[in-house]
Amino acid sequence: MSLAMTRPNGGQTALLTLLRARTFVALILVFGFFAVQAPNFLTPENMVIITKHVALNAFLAIGMTFVIITGGIDLSVGSTVGLSAMVAGGLVLYGIDPGFGLMDLGWSIQFNTLEIAGLTCLVGIFIGAVNGWLITRAGVAPFIATLGTMYIARGAALLSSEGRTFPNLSGNVDYGSQSFAWIGSGAILGVPFPIWALAVVAALAAYASRRTTLGRYIYAVGGNERGAALSGVRVNRVKMAVYVFSGLCASIVGLIIASQLQASHPATGESFEMNAIAAAVLGGTSMSGGRGRVGGTLIGAFVIGILSDGLIMMGVSAFWQTVIKGVVIIAAVVVDQAQSRLQARVALAQEAQAGR
Repeated sequence: MSLAMTRPNGGQTALLTLLRARTFVALILVFGFFAVQAPNFLTPENMVIITKHVALNAFLAIGMTFVIITGGIDLSVGSTVGLSAMVAGGLVLYGIDPGFGLMDLGWSIQFNTLEIAGLTCLVGIFIGAVNGWLITRAGVAPFIATLGTMYIARGAALLSSEGRTFPNLSGNVDYGSQSFAWIGSGAILGVPFPIWALAVVAALAAYASRRTTLGRYIYAVGGNERGAALSGVRVNRVKMAVYVFSGLCASIVGLIIASQLQASHPATGESFEMNAIAAAVLGGTSMSGGRGRVGGTLIGAFVIGILSDGLIMMGVSAFWQTVIKGVVIIAAVVVDQAQSRLQARVALAQEAQAGR
């Protein structure tokens, strides 16, 4: 192979740089388009609303990012959101039936706001653990395992209220649950609490992915699972951890939505998994595993959020919005594949040039 054939040219390098920065470029283009075309898009009130919407998707997308990096997928997050919202609503309104017919006599186990939040998060952790067990111990493919739990969780949400809404989740002063609404609607220093919560989770996730042993193991499993296992990485524990984290993120979203609306419905979270996957892939997470960053996922979540809210403000049909999101997901995967191929060619050329 000649030197002319192996030396990476400036065009390839520039194109690779552009592909790596595609999420940020997409964010600028989408933001600029709606700033011009959508009325009142740039108002402070609308920016706060968009950020709150983005926060919900970003929670799911961060959890999904770790799952995809390991080479898996989690289709159950939307249903986990719905079940978690119903659990939170049920705990606020009714507490837990102690059995023995005591609830018919007006006796029940009641919880304060912090306890309700903790129990709701346990729902997501449990579903994530079930997904992890099915994949690592039962040998079920991630797509099938999480598809099954998606239906189970959605069915459980419907059964919890026979398809009805749990309304008026204002809490009860006597039980210390009167602050439940603050989780979704409260603010610290003028910034909504869900945004603070997202900032904390995102910072911890980014730190864990880059600065901890578990983070290195996650990338190792996604890059070469067999090689990671031969190197002493406990692959099953790593996979279990990422699915549990994904379930936890989903339960947090369900808790926030129930708190914001002060009501919970079993259909909450439908198709949320698609937005999460779109944000992760658009943010540079490779569907083949081994590559992805929390920062890129956050930008991807902003792109999806701005796109959704901007289309609504422009009066675009919800049906067309679904079509556009599908196109975005396909385009993101195509671009990711193009980046992988170009990156491999540039790396090969650089190695060949260094060998001379």
